[in-house]
Amino acid sequence: MEKPVALGVDIGGSHITAALVDLETRSLIDDSIKRSPVNSQESKEDILSAWCEVINQSFKNIKNGNRNIGIAMPGPFDYQEGISLIKDQDKFKSLYQVNVKAELAKRLDVPLENIHFINDAAGFLQGEVFAGAAKGNSNVLGLTLGTGLGSSLSLKTRAIDADLWNAPFLDGIAEDYLSTRWFVKRYLQLSGKELAGVKELVEIVNEDHLATRVFMEFGYNLAQFLIPTINEHKIDAVIIGGNISQAFPAFAPELIAALKGNDIDASIKVSELKEHATLIGAASCCDVSVI
Repeated sequence: MEKPVALGVDIGGSHITAALVDLETRSLIDDSIKRSPVNSQESKEDILSAWCEVINQSFKNIKNGNRNIGIAMPGPFDYQEGISLIKDQDKFKSLYQVNVKAELAKRLDVPLENIHFINDAAGFLQGEVFAGAAKGNSNVLGLTLGTGLGSSLSLKTRAIDADLWNAPFLDGIAEDYLSTRWFVKRYLQLSGKELAGVKELVEIVNEDHLATRVFMEFGYNLAQFLIPTINEHKIDAVIIGGNISQAFPAFAPELIAALKGNDIDASIKVSELKEHATLIGAASCCDVSVI
């Protein structure tokens, strides 16, 4: 009997990445990752052709009938039916109201029921629950911290987009305080110096007390943002991914102290699977034991 294998696909505004995942070992199959730039401003035909080319390359020797595909896709999107609802964003306008699932099934010669979609933020957390830092946890909150704020929830079932980026927070919305631009803006306010991003702050944190202060403030703010959601959903683990997660040691002490001070025992973990989390999460949507 052949090993249960599925293709995980991560679609962004400027790229497609695909890789085969062994659903038994819950890991990527070596050398199966394929990446390609895709211009999301192009026509429907150009975008779908580019996607199919990468998907076909990834499948190589796997017969059409055995092809199972899990696709992590930004929203808004009808994930059940496979219809794109993206219109007022600077991407995929030509796919608005297109049944992407049906188009891909036809072009790839794959049965409709073999194609599954998941929100991209949820795909990250699904991967961590299936094979990474959240394995064995029941109620999990996932955050991807970077240029934007991605959030997802896994409550004993498949992960879903939590859509917390625009939740009211302090004097604005969550993303104003929990993304790269906050670090740059706050350090500029305190020091008068403009840095490119969080990486540059990490490099000076040991000798610059203002950089230390910025990370402490971020950790405190992140805790205040997390507390209501952790309490509401009885979260037992928070998984942090995205570029800012690489600075975890700089903001973790303040974050954990602030949570402990509010009697919160949820474990805070950094993503184990990193950029592979979404691919593994998407592919796991094809695993009958997970659905």
